[in-house]
Amino acid sequence: MEKPKTGPGSRLTSTDLGLLVMAVIWGVNFPIIKACLDEIPPLAFNALRFPLASLAILLAVRTSHRVPKPEKRDWPRLIALGLVGNLVYQCVFIFGADFTFAGNASILLATTPAWTLALSTARGHEKPGTQIWIGVMVTLAGMALVVFGSGRAIGIQAPTLAGDLLIVGAAITWSVYTVGSRGLIRKYGSLAVTAWTLWIGTAGLVIVGLPSTLAVPLGEISLEAWIGVAYSGILAIGLGYILWYRGVQRIGNSRTAAFSNLTPVVALAVAWVWLAEVPGTFQLLGAAIV
Repeated sequence: MEKPKTGPGSRLTSTDLGLLVMAVIWGVNFPIIKACLDEIPPLAFNALRFPLASLAILLAVRTSHRVPKPEKRDWPRLIALGLVGNLVYQCVFIFGADFTFAGNASILLATTPAWTLALSTARGHEKPGTQIWIGVMVTLAGMALVVFGSGRAIGIQAPTLAGDLLIVGAAITWSVYTVGSRGLIRKYGSLAVTAWTLWIGTAGLVIVGLPSTLAVPLGEISLEAWIGVAYSGILAIGLGYILWYRGVQRIGNSRTAAFSNLTPVVALAVAWVWLAEVPGTFQLLGAAIV
């Protein structure tokens, strides 16, 4: 098992590099989702991208070492995690993203490390020191500067409040999913748990999103939107989940979650250029702190 390195001479491990790639993929994903939702309703978007994610995970399972079958006693927990971490989380997230700015969504979702740390500590999984808590508080302060700053196109406003609150709920839901899956990941491995929970969640998302999908004239969706669906499904979910849970298995919940702090910085930059979501001085300062 790969252990984190510390000290002045420490170098990034392969796990760290993978999580950096994940953070960049997720950062770009926020503006892509916003653009796609102009053409595809939220539930239909989930129903279209998650089968692609499931196929990506299936390919990873096929090309990896043999994945063990879960014991019968673990199925209730796997089903619960699949529904919470995919069906509930993705429904809350996609409507939140639809109702707010891409920049807001990325920043508020980046509170995940704080929720994960709190839940991990409450469950006795980790015993963070003072420096860790200070780091979390500084990160939250940076997020506050971004959200409450005076950007011309982003920041918490009355029309986006519902979406902002949904994104906070999504961050808490993802933290519950991450902390709740730790024991199963240690038992079966990150790829196996990712695959099982994703496939369970995909079934629920397709069922929930089927009426919306059938109502969409699929032939009128632009090529750019279909590319966005593929990116969001194969890379942001399929590859992203694999990298996330490999991090949880190798370096723990909190350190893995901390890499998501880079996501809003990437999302802000891409949304600024692509969606004209212009940040203000305080928001740029906050992004730098994050």
